Amino acid sequence: MSLLPSISNTDPIYASDDKNYVFENAIDLPLETLINHVLPFPQEISGESVKVPGTATKGYSEIYRNAATPNGLKTSLVKGLDTFHAIFESAAKRYADDPCLAYHEYDYENSQHLERYVTIPYKTVHQRKNNFAAGLFFLLKSNIFKDPTLESHQKIDNHSKKYSNYDSDELSFIVTFYSGNRVEWIISDLACSSNSVTSTALYDTLGPEASKYILETTESPVIICSKDHVRSLVELKNANRTTLSSLIMIISMDPLTKKDEELIEFAEAANIKLYDFTQVEGTGAIFPHQECPPTANTVFTITFTSGTTGANPKGVLLPQVSCACGTLAYKCLMPFHKGTREFSFLPLAHIYERNIYTAMLSFGGVIAFPRLGGTLLTLIQDLKLWKPNFLANVPRIFTKMEAGLKAALDVSPQKPKSGTQFDKQLSWKLKNSIGFDDIDFCFTGSAPISEETIKFMKSSLGIGFGQGYGSSESFGGILISLPFKESSVGTCGVVVPTIEARIRELPEMGYLLTDANGPRGELEIRGPQVFTKYFKNEAETKKSMDKDGWFSTGDVAEVSAVGGYFKIVDRVKNFYKMAQGEYISPERIEGLYLSKFPYVTQLFVHGDSTESYLVGVAGLDPSTIGQYIKHRFNQTVDDPLEFFKYAKNRRVLILDMNKSIGKKLQGFEKLHNIFVDFDPLKLERQVVTPTMKIRRPIATKFFRKEINDMYHEGSIIKDYNL
Repeated sequence: MSLLPSISNTDPIYASDDKNYVFENAIDLPLETLINHVLPFPQEISGESVKVPGTATKGYSEIYRNAATPNGLKTSLVKGLDTFHAIFESAAKRYADDPCLAYHEYDYENSQHLERYVTIPYKTVHQRKNNFAAGLFFLLKSNIFKDPTLESHQKIDNHSKKYSNYDSDELSFIVTFYSGNRVEWIISDLACSSNSVTSTALYDTLGPEASKYILETTESPVIICSKDHVRSLVELKNANRTTLSSLIMIISMDPLTKKDEELIEFAEAANIKLYDFTQVEGTGAIFPHQECPPTANTVFTITFTSGTTGANPKGVLLPQVSCACGTLAYKCLMPFHKGTREFSFLPLAHIYERNIYTAMLSFGGVIAFPRLGGTLLTLIQDLKLWKPNFLANVPRIFTKMEAGLKAALDVSPQKPKSGTQFDKQLSWKLKNSIGFDDIDFCFTGSAPISEETIKFMKSSLGIGFGQGYGSSESFGGILISLPFKESSVGTCGVVVPTIEARIRELPEMGYLLTDANGPRGELEIRGPQVFTKYFKNEAETKKSMDKDGWFSTGDVAEVSAVGGYFKIVDRVKNFYKMAQGEYISPERIEGLYLSKFPYVTQLFVHGDSTESYLVGVAGLDPSTIGQYIKHRFNQTVDDPLEFFKYAKNRRVLILDMNKSIGKKLQGFEKLHNIFVDFDPLKLERQVVTPTMKIRRPIATKFFRKEINDMYHEGSIIKDYNL
């Protein structure tokens, strides 16, 4: 098979495609030059995916790879940088005096924020992670509650002897994180990474049962958390003394004072030693520890994903090489540079932000975190203080910003000025109003976003805007729409150089390789960035990954004939038959409505097999829907929910939603009635996963009354031609 044109043909500095690293570097350029002056790849080369000829088989498309590296996959920048530990060690030397992390300063004594950001240089972060690791090992090994009969406690004592053999079949003891994004989270993560210790994370929306399941399954002996979680974790152990017997230490990221003596005693009574972060670092400074560096196969983290069925979360094993690939993918394609100032708002407990933070540290970026206890309400204040160059977030945050900007401009929702070029002075004022003064580009993923939203943000603010796709199983992003490439706007972009993809035909769902707009079917991926298996769950591993290493994502993709741009259009098996015998795919329908009609921010579409039309639960945002009502109905209302109690008003809303879809849906696929509420798909209701995928059986049960009421009311648009 003849080789395809490659970036290696353009300059001998690049390694040939049969090598798993990017740079051959025969002329011995400094690593800094390669990272921050040669990369990223030129977008005219890397901004497309290409088919590998001769790779199609029955029922499957050709294999797609990035056009810059079409003849093989990449694992590292140069030889040896195939672990996150090696990547950070290199960065800490190159950027020793440059800022690495930044935090919104907090006065614990007076319980107040000081409205300024303080930065920490790379060399200090490096020293703190070494001290913390040493303190962690010393306090675990000397812990009076350590039980030599427990396997996880045996691993503490034997770590220095066995760490070099750890891989996906043999893991270290597990360290658990539980907090919002903050400096201590990163230092803990770096300490574990540099010492072949596997980590995992809890998060608020898991709930106590899922948290208990994770702690039981991992047999984690230590949790590093914010102080507000300490008491509930001790109570959890008290209620599960036998199954959580491995848990013997908690480290508070916040200082412990004399006021916390009762909390320390409460933990001790549950056979848990409680320390604060400063104590652990101080202990490590006194008792140094010989570092235990990982190999590419050492498991970096276990990410637990909440399933859409409500079953126990699955633990995704991600080795160090997956992390190295994730950092490489971003650096090869995205226009990052030394000193890029990121604002880390996406939860670090999910792989999306973990992927971005590791990439940032690979090239000398600086990461700032929200104020302690920060929320959506304080986001803009923090952005104005920090003034980042780059922000990644979920679509919902950007649609809120879009609504606020349009309200300031008094733009009609019927005629959004998405393609308008705004003059520089107006763009500057708009950027200043939301703390975007220095933003170069933004990035979004994890859920559908309207193409109109991207176009509006780009044109009104004069910035780049990219969209991507990834999963826990792929250590984040594996499809990237480049932020300054116009032709890929509205898609998830192209395959990154660290994975390859193909499409599996789904004739039973009507998705074919021969479809007019390009092949459509289930997206399958393979490569060194992809996870190895599910933790203690062989059945799920076999179900999702074949013998050749192809992982079935469960997402339906469409690939454009020109450019090889991927677009996620549906979920596999999320379809059912209506009363008239037609098959419905609710996820595809929801995605279309949300991407074309941004005034509805959440949507759960439902159809009963005994009914001939669809109903839905629509989530509204007060600022967005208020603007819509003002322009569409020429009214200003105090309570939009009261306004939409009337069928005549909901009818106009549904008709506008259906008009936005046009001919992309057939009549029987369109909504005929909706129930509206503010934020109905709440995490605490367990109707969605933390990444906002709908748990359909649970959502159907939760909204059964509303569904029955809508079908009892009947179609409110039955007299209209759809």
